[in-house]
Parts: sequence; structure tokens; C-alpha cells
Amino acid sequence: MKATKNQRYSAFILFLLISFSLVSTPAFAEGDTHDVHTNEFVPGEFIMHHVADAYEWHLATIGETHITVPLPIILYSKTTGWHVFMSSKFKHGEETYHNFRLAHHGENAGKIEELNSEGEYVGLPINLSLSKSITGAIISVFFMVWIFVAAAKSAQRNKGKAPTGVLNVVEPIIVFVRDEIAKPAIGEHKFEKFMPYLLTLFFFILLNNLMGLIPIFPFGANVTGNIAVTMVLALFTFAVTNLNGNKHYWKEIFNPDVPWWLKFPIPMMPIIELSGMFTKPFVLMVRLFANMMAGHMIVTVFLSLIFIFGKLMGTVAGLSISPVSIAFSLFIMMLDILVSFIQAYVFTLLSALYFGMAKAEHH
Repeated sequence: MKATKNQRYSAFILFLLISFSLVSTPAFAEGDTHDVHTNEFVPGEFIMHHVADAYEWHLATIGETHITVPLPIILYSKTTGWHVFMSSKFKHGEETYHNFRLAHHGENAGKIEELNSEGEYVGLPINLSLSKSITGAIISVFFMVWIFVAAAKSAQRNKGKAPTGVLNVVEPIIVFVRDEIAKPAIGEHKFEKFMPYLLTLFFFILLNNLMGLIPIFPFGANVTGNIAVTMVLALFTFAVTNLNGNKHYWKEIFNPDVPWWLKFPIPMMPIIELSGMFTKPFVLMVRLFANMMAGHMIVTVFLSLIFIFGKLMGTVAGLSISPVSIAFSLFIMMLDILVSFIQAYVFTLLSALYFGMAKAEHH
């Protein structure tokens, strides 16, 4: 019965994570990697093309043909109402559709703009489209559901026996999160309440980190390298922490045990403690986003060297540097696998520490 209750908590948390991601995640169009006037390779655009969000899933480019998987565009215009269509209608951002277009320049670059009948910009519609990051997050949730349903069935079939199959992989991670993260950080008698959230958080981050390293559809979405997604995760930790804060937790924020002159006439320590309450989730958000984004960017930088050397010194130079670039890219990819585990661990550990601080009793 207890396991069933925890599974319900985890499913509810997953639903909230995806719902908030649908609302919060900004979508950016995948830009061209060549200058439109000179048709030359542009490293900056090539890098951003591969790490930014998009409204389509780019698979390959053969000559001038782009092979992509279009994603649903869902817009609401104040003048024309709801519009639902596939991103392929934009022809990779080259055409307008129903007076909507993908902006490539200016302050709205990467956003969908609304035009009037004369083709003039009138504003931004309410955008609830499924971007690549959102779709990647949803795919990861389906994988998580499949993994844990399979693990639960395996546990029921093999009661009293050694774990096998998927359960053999999942169970050590669950035990690790329980014994090495939740118990030490929160306490022996208080950790169980937070286990569903911590497990959901750990597996969601880890799975998306690893899926982002596989450059094959339906993988390759840089979900945890999207600051809107990490912001939602951090906000959940912030909410869980403060909703479970006890009297001692709030006293230490507004009336900490420090000399009176640090609280009056200028409430220096309460201001510092209160600001710390908001900087903690901010640090969580930025750390995960920056580490995962950096890994993807470094790989594309090394691959860009092939084209840069080819442009500056000829085709032979580009071919000569390619083994080095590919070797370093593979090394960074291997390092990113380790970073994927570390970042899932750090985010979950810090969240557990915040929960432990919120539930700590006065000594």
C-alpha cells in the first residue's frame, strides 16, 4: 500500500513537471548554419543551431534538403483565435503561414510573430507549441513510466528473490538515493515523506541528461540544457522546501539567533537570510543548466574546427584536423556521461539538504 501511494506521488509530480514545462519553456527556431549571402560556414550559428530549442526535430541535411520531424504549433491570437498546425508549414522558417512567421533577427529572434494582412508585425501570439525540449521531456516521462512499471512488475513476480532485469538496474539507484542522500540530509524519521519527489527528480534529470547525449531521434533534445526546464525543477524544490518549513526554519529567517545590532535598526541578517531563501533555487537552476549546456557546446566547438580549418587552409587541413576534433568530441561525450550522473546527484542532494534544513528542530 505504501509503494502504491509513493507511485501516485511520483506520477503527480511528473504531471506537474511536464505541465509547467509546457507553459514555461521558450522555443527557439533552429537557425541556418551558413551565411545567407555568402553561403559560408558560420561557427556561432552552427553551435547555437545544435544547442538551442526548436519547433522541429532536425535529422539530417542532404544537399539543400532538410529532413526533419515537425512538431505541433499551438497559437492563440487576440484577433483570429486559436491556430493549430505543424511546424512544417513554416518551411524551416522561410515562409509565413496564416499570418504567422518564425523571427530570425531582432529581439523576437526564435519566436513566432503575428502579422497583419499587409505583412506588418503586430505582436506575439500566446504560444503553447510543443518545442523540441518539451517533446523530449514528454518522451523521457514515457520512458520513466515504462521503466518503473516494468521494475514494479518484476518486483511482484520475484518476491523474496534477487532482483532481475530492469529492477536489477533501478533498485541500487533507489537504495542509493534513500541511504546516501535522503536519510543523511533529512533525517532517519523524516526522509520518507520526500522520497517520491527526490526519486522523481533524480531519475528525470539523469534520464534527460543521458538522452540528450544520443544524437538520434527521438533522443538528442537538450532538455536539461534549457534554463526554463531547470527553472521549473528549482521552483518545485523551492515550493516543497518552504511548504514544509517548521517554526524553527522561519524563525531563523526572520529572527535569527544573532546579536541584536545585526537585526536592529537595520535588519541585516533577516535580509541576508531571506535573500538566501531565493538564491538557493537560483543556484540549482543555473548549475544544472550551465553544466549540461556547456557539454553540448564544447562538442560542437570541436566539430566546428574541422570546417574552420577547411575554410582557412583548404580541404586537406580540414581533413587533417578531423581525427583530432572527433577524438576530443568523443572524450567530451564520455565526460558528459559522468557529468550527467554527477549533476543528477548534486541537484537531488542539494534539494534534500534544503528539505532537511526546513525540517530541522532547534537544539
